[in-house]
Formats: sequence, C-alpha cells, structure tokens
Amino acid sequence: MVPIAEVKGVGVGPKALTYATKVIMQCLQLLYVLLRMELQSQILMQNPPGLPGIAVAWFVCVLRGSRFIVDWHNYGYTIMALSHGQRHPVVRLAKWYEHFFGPLATHNLCVTNAMKDDLQKNWGIKATTLYDRPASIFREAPLKLQHELFMRLANTYPQFQHGGSEDVEVERTIFSARDLADNSVTLGTERPALLLSSTSWTEDEDFSILLKALEEYEGFIKEGASLPPLVCAITGKGPQKEHYRKLIDSLHLEHVKICTPWLEAEDYPVLLGSADLGVCLHKSSSGLDLPMKVVDMFGCCLPVCAIHFDCLHELVKHEENGLIFRDSRELAEQLESLLSEFPSSEGRLGLFRRNLRTSRGQRWDDNWDQNVLPLITAPR
Repeated sequence: MVPIAEVKGVGVGPKALTYATKVIMQCLQLLYVLLRMELQSQILMQNPPGLPGIAVAWFVCVLRGSRFIVDWHNYGYTIMALSHGQRHPVVRLAKWYEHFFGPLATHNLCVTNAMKDDLQKNWGIKATTLYDRPASIFREAPLKLQHELFMRLANTYPQFQHGGSEDVEVERTIFSARDLADNSVTLGTERPALLLSSTSWTEDEDFSILLKALEEYEGFIKEGASLPPLVCAITGKGPQKEHYRKLIDSLHLEHVKICTPWLEAEDYPVLLGSADLGVCLHKSSSGLDLPMKVVDMFGCCLPVCAIHFDCLHELVKHEENGLIFRDSRELAEQLESLLSEFPSSEGRLGLFRRNLRTSRGQRWDDNWDQNVLPLITAPR
C-alpha cells in the first residue's frame, strides 16, 4: 500500500487554471509513484475516478509491459454532469477522455449487465460483469453486539436511548422482529422500528424524498394507524449533509426520530445487521451502476426499499428481497405496509428477510476468484 498525498492546483486565478494545474500535478505524481514501484504484471484501476488515472496507468503499462485492467463502476463524466450539466465544456472533455482511453485497456470489468451492453454498443469495449458482493463482515449482528453498539450510540444520540433493563439477554435499546423470534423477548407495542439509510450526501441522492415519506408516516400514526414509532438513522459524510440536517431540524415529528451519526468502520456493519429495514435513495448518474450500500444491506439480510432506476432490478427484486418506489408517497405507503405487522416476523418484511437468508450467494472473495482470477492468470 503506497500512500499518495493530496495535490492542489494553483490557488489564484480562474477555476479552470486551478483545475488544469491540479490535473497536471496529479499526472506527474501518479506517474512517479507507479514507475518507482516494483514491476507489476497487472495494473487494475477502478473508474471513476478516471481523470487522470486512466491515461497515466495505461502509459505506465505501455512502458513496463504490464496488462491494464479497468473496473467500470460508473462513467465519471455522468457524475460531473450532475453538478455542471451535460453540455459544460469540462463534462464534454471528460466524456471524450473516457471514450478515448477506456478502450485501450487489456481487460474490462463492469458492475451490471446493462453497463456491459452499453460498453459494447457505445464504447466498443468488451467487458466481464463482476457484480459487487458484500465482504464477510456484513452479516446479521448477534444480540450482544447490537446491545453494545446502541449503548455507545445512546451516549451521543438521544434517539437511541431507552430507559430499560441493562440485561442484554432481556432487552437492548432497539429490538427488531427477528430478535423477538430468536430470543423470546416480549415488550410493549411502543418499541420503535429501526430504519437505516446510508449516503455520501451528494447530488445523486435526494433525501427530501425520505423526509417527506417520514412526515406522511407520522400522519398515518396520528390518524390512528397501528404502526410502530420509527428511529431513522442516516449514516455518512458529504457536502450536502448540513443542508439536510437543517431540513431535519425544521421537522416537528412526535413518532419519528431522525439522527445522522458518523460511525467507526467496525460499527457500520453492526448497525446494518441490527436494523429492521433499509432505504436507498441512490439514483445512478448513468443509470447503469448499482448501489453498493444495498449490496452490504443484503449481506446483513436487511430488506430494502430502493428508488427506481433502469437497471436496479439486477439487484433489488421487487416483492422478493425488497420494494422499489418512485416518489415519497409510494415510499410512505411501503413503510406503512411493511411495518403494519411489526414486530411480527410473519409479514412481508419477515418474508423478504427469509428470502435474503436463503439466497445469500457468494461473498466478495469467492466472486473474485470465479470471475477475475481466470482473466489475470490467463497467458498473454
């Protein structure tokens, strides 16, 4: 593992000059680092980010006789277009850049069959589909780990506080339906359900959809619906976090509590493995990649409500391992439907979880060995 220092462009003058000088400095830095490393038979690069990585890595492979592999997770220019628009000169330059250097790779990987078809049709690139798989740390969390995590979180986030017994075998801060089934725990109907969403707080996720759905869920309860109160945890860091935190603070909800914790790396899988339902608002900038956060949720056997885009069906199977929604109203109705029988494990929420347990499938290491290892060990 070779650390690379952050490089900044010229701090004066127009933004274009700053951006251009930053890219030039990154090119020189990456070239220096790769050429000083011991000779590698393969260089594998994830795209995005690909500017300037694709060009530099390809050039180093030419100089040193290495094979160049690009792992396409999305198209970088489509992400840039979220901020600048499709016709911005920088976006158009980035699109040309990816189209020019992408086909120069020896091998290509991609994350969906839809992207595989698009690469072949519009880029002239033959790629191997390598679906993201969860690492082994993503699994259903034992009750003891759940209790320890929520006791720690309660020190910072009052939404996780519960004035009950300290006996971990009797109760924890937030129970889920499967804990009741597996541990014969009995509590009153006011026990909250834990709703979890994770995000990098960027333009490709509109969290106002979730906030509006939670307001409607609150309305269902006030109108007399037999629904559990909710604790909604939204994890992650990113540029739009403060914007949405202000919106959250402006809400006046009695039966729904929202918090935005930042978790240590080892705590995030435990929180996923403790939740009752996941929500994903990721909308692919290209319409061709899949949200890794849902992959991790499925590794924890956590059912998901996910916002629709064209190739999402390659991951989320509607009415099998979760539900797909298109707007806040539909999400609110799905929350009402899935949680109407909470905490019983006999409803659709329990069915989705059982389906996920049955179809858990490969983990990351096995997936790599099956799909990528033959590519990189094949003779030239």
